[in-house]
Amino acid sequence: MTYLRLESITKSFGNFIANDDINLILNKGNIHALLGENGAGKTTLMNILCGLYQPDAGKIYLENKPVQIYSPAMAIQRGIGMIHQHFMLVPQLTVTENIILGTKLDLRLNLSEKSREISQLAKSFNLDVDPLAKVGDLPVGIQQRVEILKALYRQAKLLILDEPTAVLTPPEVKNLAKILRQLADRDRTIIFISHKLEEVMNLCDTVTVLQRGKVVANLNIKETNSQELARLMVGREVLFQLNKPPHSPGDVLLEVQGLQVRDERDLLVVKDVSFQLRSGEILGIAGIDGNGQRELADAIANLRQIYAGTISKKTTKKSIAYIPEDRQKMGLVMGFSIAKNLILKAFKFLPFCRSWLLQYSVINHHANSAIENFDIRAENPAIKVSQLSGGNQQKVVLARELSGNPDLIIAMQPTRGLDVGATEYVQQKLLAERERGAAILYISTELEEVMVVSDRIAVMYEGKFVDILDATTSTVEQIGYLMTGGKVLDSK
Repeated sequence: MTYLRLESITKSFGNFIANDDINLILNKGNIHALLGENGAGKTTLMNILCGLYQPDAGKIYLENKPVQIYSPAMAIQRGIGMIHQHFMLVPQLTVTENIILGTKLDLRLNLSEKSREISQLAKSFNLDVDPLAKVGDLPVGIQQRVEILKALYRQAKLLILDEPTAVLTPPEVKNLAKILRQLADRDRTIIFISHKLEEVMNLCDTVTVLQRGKVVANLNIKETNSQELARLMVGREVLFQLNKPPHSPGDVLLEVQGLQVRDERDLLVVKDVSFQLRSGEILGIAGIDGNGQRELADAIANLRQIYAGTISKKTTKKSIAYIPEDRQKMGLVMGFSIAKNLILKAFKFLPFCRSWLLQYSVINHHANSAIENFDIRAENPAIKVSQLSGGNQQKVVLARELSGNPDLIIAMQPTRGLDVGATEYVQQKLLAERERGAAILYISTELEEVMVVSDRIAVMYEGKFVDILDATTSTVEQIGYLMTGGKVLDSK
């Protein structure tokens, strides 16, 4: 039975057509993948479904009845719930308080009764969540369950998940897949937006591929494969194997000895870490998210005070590039234009500034070059980065940080949220920087990605480097074992 039908949905922003005559059909109980490059129009289409945007043309049908969705509140009333990539939760509140926040006002609110109600709802959908726990104390995977429960509490029949596995560990990804399948079996319809094609192939029933705002394919998952989906997304064949020349490491550019770092709660999260990084080398750091990787990267980038140990860099401050894991909080000024974000680290210097005056023609020329070189999907450099898709925001960060031929590059989740074509481009760009002689610290929770890009791999667990391995001889099983707390394997 058809649950959702979109007919000729079109949406423009100025001269830019984000959605161009889109037609889409979803059956009840289906898990439907929505794929496309960064900037292909996925987010715009979902924002139309959620009432944040109004289409310029076209119609929306729910259960074969035409509907108009003028606001997010109306979308919720229509049974549409969206779980965003960046969770919409208040860390200081409990699970129960977060779930009921914004629902019908009740002057005689009984939190204990609401907690029991939410506990029963969670059990009925096999979602293991403590309704009294403070959200800020929960692991990311459990926070995502809270977001799903929040949508179900509001009687959502259509769930939209935007990059739901981007911050999850492998076990959490498996749990999420199980939960989504259970929801589909209970007649919930699910739109699954992801760049991870293997997950799409394993989980989804059907798929729609967008390219530059147009639908280029509507397929049954059983009738396609990852290679075809990648080609449809980017309009060309995608190489899933990197051509990585043998590395020839040079002088030591970064030396870390006995490093200890504390987090915001004053807990020791980096514990006695020591390593060297040479020019022309990529040292990957593999580990489940939350094992001290971010604090280590921040300390090396001079963004966090160290508690003990030393960090010695044989390079100037200007010659250090840092790609932070959270592009919106740390990588960009969301209210600034693309052009201004691209010069955040250099706006005081020539050629962007002369006699304390910004040289806008130079700044715009620089921005236009970056837009072309990094394939940033934007009409012009004056557009605010807040108006870009997440993947295009990431490209702005990369374009800024990789300009100027940095000697040391700290790349923290550099491909998070990027499509397969952009991921391939970023990895090739970093390999080119390695060939130029840059020293690169590559931190990612995507194990296969770390293994493909790196020359050596440090496995981080509970703030320590468990081992440093040769990327050419190590295996997924070996590194996975160490990532989950296994002892150093006997190499004999």
